[in-house]
Amino acid sequence: MKIWRPISILAISLVLATRAAAQLSLTPPALQAPATKPAAKPEVKPHTIAKKPAAPATEAKPPTATVMPTPAPGDPNVDLVYGAYQRGQYKTAFDLATARAQAGDVKAMTMLGELYANAQGVTRDDAKADDWYKRAADGGDREAMFELAMMRIAGRGAPMDKQEAVKLFASAAKLGEPKAAYNLALLYLDGQTLPQDVNRSAELLRMAADAGNPDAQYALANFYKEGTGVPKDIEASVRLLQAAALGDNVDAEVEYAIALYNGTGTPKDQAAAVALLRRAAQQNNPIAQNRLAHVLVTGQGAPMDQIEGLKWHLIAKTAGKGDLVLDEAFAQLSPEDRAKAEAAARHWLRVQ
Repeated sequence: MKIWRPISILAISLVLATRAAAQLSLTPPALQAPATKPAAKPEVKPHTIAKKPAAPATEAKPPTATVMPTPAPGDPNVDLVYGAYQRGQYKTAFDLATARAQAGDVKAMTMLGELYANAQGVTRDDAKADDWYKRAADGGDREAMFELAMMRIAGRGAPMDKQEAVKLFASAAKLGEPKAAYNLALLYLDGQTLPQDVNRSAELLRMAADAGNPDAQYALANFYKEGTGVPKDIEASVRLLQAAALGDNVDAEVEYAIALYNGTGTPKDQAAAVALLRRAAQQNNPIAQNRLAHVLVTGQGAPMDQIEGLKWHLIAKTAGKGDLVLDEAFAQLSPEDRAKAEAAARHWLRVQ
Protein backbone atom coordinates (compact mmCIF):
# COMPACT_ATOMS: atom_id res chain seq x y z
CA MET A 1 0.00 0.00 0.00
CA LYS A 2 1.30 3.42 -0.94
CA ILE A 3 0.26 6.46 1.03
CA TRP A 4 -0.31 9.48 -1.17
CA ARG A 5 0.70 12.97 -0.14
CA PRO A 6 -1.91 15.51 0.93
CA ILE A 7 -2.89 17.90 -1.84
CA SER A 8 -5.03 20.93 -1.09
CA ILE A 9 -5.91 24.45 -2.13
CA LEU A 10 -4.05 27.17 -0.23
CA ALA A 11 -6.04 28.79 2.56
CA ILE A 12 -4.26 31.82 3.96
CA SER A 13 -5.41 33.75 7.01
CA LEU A 14 -3.05 35.68 9.24
CA VAL A 15 -5.05 35.69 12.45
CA LEU A 16 -7.35 33.41 14.40
CA ALA A 17 -7.49 30.76 11.68
CA THR A 18 -7.69 27.02 12.07
CA ARG A 19 -4.87 24.87 10.67
CA ALA A 20 -5.06 24.20 6.94
CA ALA A 21 -6.43 20.68 6.52
CA ALA A 22 -4.48 18.75 3.91
CA GLN A 23 -6.48 16.32 1.82
CA LEU A 24 -5.23 12.79 1.38
CA SER A 25 -6.45 10.15 -1.03
CA LEU A 26 -5.68 6.53 -1.71
CA THR A 27 -5.06 7.18 -5.38
CA PRO A 28 -3.31 10.08 -7.10
CA PRO A 29 -5.59 13.07 -7.59
CA ALA A 30 -6.46 13.94 -11.18
CA LEU A 31 -4.26 16.60 -12.74
CA GLN A 32 -5.84 20.00 -12.48
CA ALA A 33 -5.94 22.61 -15.21
CA PRO A 34 -3.36 25.37 -14.70
CA ALA A 35 -4.60 28.23 -12.57
CA THR A 36 -5.01 31.65 -14.16
CA LYS A 37 -3.20 33.34 -11.29
CA PRO A 38 0.43 34.33 -11.81
CA ALA A 39 1.82 31.57 -9.61
CA ALA A 40 0.60 28.36 -8.04
CA LYS A 41 0.11 28.58 -4.32
CA PRO A 42 1.38 25.63 -2.32
CA GLU A 43 -0.38 24.68 0.84
CA VAL A 44 0.69 26.89 3.71
CA LYS A 45 -0.55 26.58 7.24
CA PRO A 46 -1.87 29.94 8.43
CA HIS A 47 -0.02 31.61 11.26
CA THR A 48 -1.68 31.82 14.63
CA ILE A 49 -0.51 34.52 17.01
CA ALA A 50 1.88 32.95 19.46
CA LYS A 51 0.53 35.02 22.27
CA LYS A 52 -3.22 35.66 22.14
CA PRO A 53 -5.78 36.97 24.59
CA ALA A 54 -8.92 35.10 25.49
CA ALA A 55 -10.84 34.80 22.25
CA PRO A 56 -13.87 37.09 21.75
CA ALA A 57 -17.03 35.65 20.30
CA THR A 58 -15.98 36.24 16.70
CA GLU A 59 -12.71 34.36 16.94
CA ALA A 60 -12.40 30.95 15.37
CA LYS A 61 -10.32 29.17 17.99
CA PRO A 62 -9.23 29.49 21.62
CA PRO A 63 -5.91 31.02 22.67
CA THR A 64 -2.75 29.06 22.04
CA ALA A 65 0.25 28.67 24.30
CA THR A 66 1.91 31.90 25.29
CA VAL A 67 5.49 32.57 24.37
CA MET A 68 7.04 35.78 25.64
CA PRO A 69 10.12 37.50 24.26
CA THR A 70 13.40 36.50 25.83
CA PRO A 71 14.52 39.13 28.34
CA ALA A 72 17.57 41.22 27.61
CA PRO A 73 20.65 39.33 28.83
CA GLY A 74 22.37 40.61 31.93
CA ASP A 75 19.45 42.69 33.20
CA PRO A 76 18.35 41.21 36.54
CA ASN A 77 15.34 43.53 36.76
CA VAL A 78 13.92 42.37 33.46
CA ASP A 79 14.72 38.77 34.40
CA LEU A 80 12.59 39.21 37.51
CA VAL A 81 9.69 40.44 35.36
CA TYR A 82 10.05 37.60 32.91
CA GLY A 83 10.47 35.03 35.67
CA ALA A 84 7.28 36.16 37.39
CA TYR A 85 5.45 35.96 34.08
CA GLN A 86 6.72 32.45 33.36
CA ARG A 87 5.53 31.31 36.80
CA GLY A 88 2.05 32.70 36.12
CA GLN A 89 2.48 35.49 38.67
CA TYR A 90 0.96 38.04 36.35
CA LYS A 91 0.13 40.70 38.92
CA THR A 92 3.72 40.62 40.16
CA ALA A 93 4.97 40.77 36.57
CA PHE A 94 2.68 43.73 35.94
CA ASP A 95 3.90 45.65 38.99
CA LEU A 96 7.56 44.99 38.21
CA ALA A 97 7.12 45.76 34.50
CA THR A 98 5.32 49.01 35.26
CA ALA A 99 8.25 50.30 37.28
CA ARG A 100 10.74 49.25 34.61
CA ALA A 101 8.64 50.65 31.75
CA GLN A 102 8.37 54.02 33.47
CA ALA A 103 12.18 54.02 33.56
CA GLY A 104 12.25 53.51 29.78
CA ASP A 105 12.81 49.76 29.52
CA VAL A 106 11.36 48.62 26.18
CA LYS A 107 11.17 44.92 27.13
CA ALA A 108 9.05 45.87 30.13
CA MET A 109 6.83 47.93 27.83
CA THR A 110 6.34 44.89 25.62
CA MET A 111 5.45 42.87 28.71
CA LEU A 112 2.80 45.41 29.68
CA GLY A 113 1.35 45.23 26.18
CA GLU A 114 1.22 41.45 26.53
CA LEU A 115 -0.48 41.55 29.91
CA TYR A 116 -3.12 44.06 28.79
CA ALA A 117 -3.73 42.20 25.51
CA ASN A 118 -4.23 38.86 27.25
CA ALA A 119 -5.98 40.02 30.42
CA GLN A 120 -3.20 38.59 32.57
CA GLY A 121 -3.03 40.22 35.99
CA VAL A 122 -5.12 43.14 34.69
CA THR A 123 -8.39 43.66 32.86
CA ARG A 124 -8.04 43.28 29.13
CA ASP A 125 -7.55 46.68 27.54
CA ASP A 126 -6.68 46.68 23.85
CA ALA A 127 -6.07 50.43 23.79
CA LYS A 128 -3.48 50.20 26.56
CA ALA A 129 -1.94 47.10 25.00
CA ASP A 130 -1.66 48.96 21.69
CA ASP A 131 -0.10 51.96 23.44
CA TRP A 132 2.56 49.93 25.25
CA TYR A 133 3.38 47.86 22.18
CA LYS A 134 3.77 51.08 20.19
CA ARG A 135 6.09 52.61 22.77
CA ALA A 136 8.23 49.49 22.78
CA ALA A 137 8.18 49.27 18.96
CA ASP A 138 9.27 52.89 18.71
CA GLY A 139 12.08 51.94 21.07
CA GLY A 140 13.26 49.26 18.65
CA ASP A 141 11.84 46.08 20.22
CA ARG A 142 11.17 43.58 17.43
CA GLU A 143 8.67 41.50 19.43
CA ALA A 144 6.60 44.62 20.09
CA MET A 145 6.72 45.49 16.37
CA PHE A 146 5.35 42.05 15.55
CA GLU A 147 2.60 42.20 18.17
CA LEU A 148 1.61 45.71 17.12
CA ALA A 149 1.40 44.53 13.51
CA MET A 150 -0.92 41.75 14.56
CA MET A 151 -3.04 44.26 16.45
CA ARG A 152 -3.26 46.38 13.29
CA ILE A 153 -4.21 43.36 11.16
CA ALA A 154 -7.00 42.48 13.60
CA GLY A 155 -8.11 46.07 14.20
CA ARG A 156 -7.57 45.75 17.94
CA GLY A 157 -6.81 48.85 19.97
CA ALA A 158 -6.90 51.00 16.81
CA PRO A 159 -8.56 50.86 13.39
CA MET A 160 -7.41 48.08 11.08
CA ASP A 161 -4.44 49.24 9.04
CA LYS A 162 -2.84 46.54 6.93
CA GLN A 163 -0.32 48.87 5.34
CA GLU A 164 1.03 49.89 8.73
CA ALA A 165 1.08 46.21 9.67
CA VAL A 166 3.22 45.49 6.60
CA LYS A 167 5.72 48.16 7.63
CA LEU A 168 5.87 46.78 11.16
CA PHE A 169 6.32 43.21 9.92
CA ALA A 170 9.12 44.38 7.62
CA SER A 171 10.88 46.28 10.42
CA ALA A 172 10.62 43.34 12.81
CA ALA A 173 11.77 40.89 10.14
CA LYS A 174 14.87 43.02 9.46
CA LEU A 175 15.67 42.74 13.16
CA GLY A 176 15.40 38.95 12.96
CA GLU A 177 11.88 38.29 14.25
CA PRO A 178 10.90 34.97 12.55
CA LYS A 179 7.14 35.30 13.13
CA ALA A 180 7.19 38.66 11.37
CA ALA A 181 9.12 37.23 8.42
CA TYR A 182 6.64 34.36 8.19
CA ASN A 183 3.58 36.62 8.20
CA LEU A 184 5.14 38.98 5.67
CA ALA A 185 5.83 35.96 3.46
CA LEU A 186 2.16 35.04 3.60
CA LEU A 187 1.17 38.55 2.55
CA TYR A 188 3.49 38.36 -0.47
CA LEU A 189 2.05 34.95 -1.32
CA ASP A 190 -1.56 36.01 -0.89
CA GLY A 191 -1.21 38.92 -3.30
CA GLN A 192 -3.95 41.05 -1.76
CA THR A 193 -2.35 43.42 0.73
CA LEU A 194 0.92 43.28 -1.23
CA PRO A 195 1.58 42.43 -4.89
CA GLN A 196 2.11 38.71 -5.20
CA ASP A 197 5.81 37.88 -5.22
CA VAL A 198 6.56 34.20 -4.64
CA ASN A 199 10.31 34.76 -4.82
CA ARG A 200 10.21 37.32 -2.02
CA SER A 201 7.84 35.07 -0.10
CA ALA A 202 10.32 32.22 -0.39
CA GLU A 203 13.17 34.45 0.84
CA LEU A 204 11.20 35.45 3.91
CA LEU A 205 10.16 31.89 4.60
CA ARG A 206 13.80 30.84 4.41
CA MET A 207 14.70 33.54 6.93
CA ALA A 208 12.03 32.34 9.35
CA ALA A 209 12.74 28.65 8.70
CA ASP A 210 16.45 29.12 9.35
CA ALA A 211 15.50 30.76 12.67
CA GLY A 212 13.62 27.58 13.61
CA ASN A 213 10.02 28.63 12.99
CA PRO A 214 8.11 25.34 12.35
CA ASP A 215 5.28 27.01 10.40
CA ALA A 216 7.79 28.59 8.05
CA GLN A 217 9.65 25.29 7.69
CA TYR A 218 6.40 23.57 6.73
CA ALA A 219 5.45 26.31 4.26
CA LEU A 220 8.91 26.32 2.66
CA ALA A 221 8.76 22.54 2.38
CA ASN A 222 5.67 22.97 0.23
CA PHE A 223 7.46 25.59 -1.86
CA TYR A 224 10.25 23.10 -2.58
CA LYS A 225 7.75 20.34 -3.28
CA GLU A 226 5.95 22.48 -5.88
CA GLY A 227 8.95 24.47 -7.15
CA THR A 228 7.33 27.75 -6.13
CA GLY A 229 9.82 30.60 -5.71
CA VAL A 230 12.62 28.03 -5.41
CA PRO A 231 13.87 25.17 -7.57
CA LYS A 232 11.80 22.03 -7.12
CA ASP A 233 13.67 19.77 -4.69
CA ILE A 234 11.86 16.89 -3.03
CA GLU A 235 14.77 16.03 -0.75
CA ALA A 236 15.01 19.62 0.51
CA SER A 237 11.25 19.58 1.02
CA VAL A 238 11.43 16.42 3.12
CA ARG A 239 14.29 17.79 5.23
CA LEU A 240 12.17 20.83 6.03
CA LEU A 241 9.19 18.62 6.82
CA GLN A 242 11.39 16.71 9.24
CA ALA A 243 12.52 19.93 10.94
CA ALA A 244 8.94 21.22 11.21
CA ALA A 245 7.78 17.86 12.58
CA LEU A 246 10.46 18.05 15.26
CA GLY A 247 9.04 21.47 16.07
CA ASP A 248 5.62 19.90 16.72
CA ASN A 249 3.94 21.06 13.52
CA VAL A 250 1.29 18.36 13.22
CA ASP A 251 0.65 18.86 9.50
CA ALA A 252 4.37 18.41 8.89
CA GLU A 253 4.36 15.26 11.01
CA VAL A 254 1.71 13.78 8.74
CA GLU A 255 3.46 14.68 5.49
CA TYR A 256 6.86 13.58 6.79
CA ALA A 257 5.30 10.28 7.89
CA ILE A 258 3.92 9.79 4.38
CA ALA A 259 7.34 10.53 2.86
CA LEU A 260 8.97 8.01 5.21
CA TYR A 261 6.32 5.39 4.51
CA ASN A 262 6.72 5.70 0.74
CA GLY A 263 10.46 6.40 0.73
CA THR A 264 9.90 9.68 -1.14
CA GLY A 265 12.86 12.02 -0.84
CA THR A 266 14.19 10.03 2.10
CA PRO A 267 15.03 6.38 2.84
CA LYS A 268 11.90 4.34 3.49
CA ASP A 269 11.23 3.73 7.18
CA GLN A 270 7.72 2.44 7.73
CA ALA A 271 8.19 1.89 11.47
CA ALA A 272 9.14 5.54 11.97
CA ALA A 273 6.29 6.59 9.67
CA VAL A 274 3.71 4.66 11.67
CA ALA A 275 5.06 6.12 14.92
CA LEU A 276 4.60 9.62 13.53
CA LEU A 277 1.10 8.79 12.28
CA ARG A 278 0.20 7.55 15.75
CA ARG A 279 1.51 10.74 17.29
CA ALA A 280 -0.43 12.95 14.89
CA ALA A 281 -3.55 10.80 15.25
CA GLN A 282 -3.40 11.22 19.00
CA GLN A 283 -3.26 14.97 18.42
CA ASN A 284 -6.61 14.62 16.66
CA ASN A 285 -5.42 15.02 13.09
CA PRO A 286 -8.08 13.26 10.98
CA ILE A 287 -5.75 12.60 8.03
CA ALA A 288 -3.27 10.85 10.31
CA GLN A 289 -6.14 8.90 11.86
CA ASN A 290 -7.31 7.79 8.43
CA ARG A 291 -3.81 6.81 7.27
CA LEU A 292 -3.12 4.96 10.53
CA ALA A 293 -6.42 3.13 10.14
CA HIS A 294 -5.38 1.85 6.70
CA VAL A 295 -1.99 0.72 7.98
CA LEU A 296 -3.50 -1.20 10.91
CA VAL A 297 -6.38 -2.71 8.95
CA THR A 298 -4.11 -3.98 6.16
CA GLY A 299 -1.12 -4.80 8.36
CA GLN A 300 1.23 -3.06 5.91
CA GLY A 301 3.81 -1.23 7.99
CA ALA A 302 2.60 -2.44 11.39
CA PRO A 303 1.08 -5.59 12.88
CA MET A 304 -2.52 -5.99 11.73
CA ASP A 305 -5.05 -4.79 14.31
CA GLN A 306 -8.43 -4.31 12.69
CA ILE A 307 -10.27 -3.24 15.83
CA GLU A 308 -7.69 -0.56 16.63
CA GLY A 309 -7.50 0.50 12.99
CA LEU A 310 -11.25 0.80 12.60
CA LYS A 311 -11.42 2.68 15.88
CA TRP A 312 -9.28 5.37 14.23
CA HIS A 313 -11.45 5.17 11.11
CA LEU A 314 -14.58 5.91 13.14
CA ILE A 315 -12.83 8.78 14.91
CA ALA A 316 -11.62 10.29 11.61
CA LYS A 317 -15.11 9.88 10.19
CA THR A 318 -16.56 12.11 12.92
CA ALA A 319 -14.23 14.86 11.61
CA GLY A 320 -15.51 14.42 8.06
CA LYS A 321 -12.72 12.11 6.87
CA GLY A 322 -14.90 9.27 5.62
CA ASP A 323 -13.48 6.33 3.71
CA LEU A 324 -15.52 3.81 1.72
CA VAL A 325 -12.79 1.16 1.80
CA LEU A 326 -12.64 1.31 5.58
CA ASP A 327 -16.44 1.38 5.79
CA GLU A 328 -16.44 -1.93 3.93
CA ALA A 329 -13.80 -3.36 6.27
CA PHE A 330 -15.88 -2.28 9.24
CA ALA A 331 -19.00 -3.92 7.79
CA GLN A 332 -17.11 -7.20 7.42
CA LEU A 333 -16.25 -7.38 11.12
CA SER A 334 -18.20 -9.69 13.35
CA PRO A 335 -20.91 -7.95 15.43
CA GLU A 336 -18.74 -8.45 18.52
CA ASP A 337 -15.68 -6.82 16.92
CA ARG A 338 -17.74 -3.95 15.52
CA ALA A 339 -19.01 -3.26 19.02
CA LYS A 340 -15.42 -3.26 20.33
CA ALA A 341 -14.26 -0.78 17.69
CA GLU A 342 -17.25 1.47 18.32
CA ALA A 343 -16.72 1.37 22.09
CA ALA A 344 -13.02 2.20 21.67
CA ALA A 345 -13.87 5.15 19.40
CA ARG A 346 -16.50 6.47 21.81
CA HIS A 347 -14.07 6.23 24.71
CA TRP A 348 -11.36 8.12 22.82
CA LEU A 349 -13.77 10.86 21.75
CA ARG A 350 -15.16 11.15 25.27
CA VAL A 351 -11.79 11.77 26.91
CA GLN A 352 -10.68 14.40 24.40
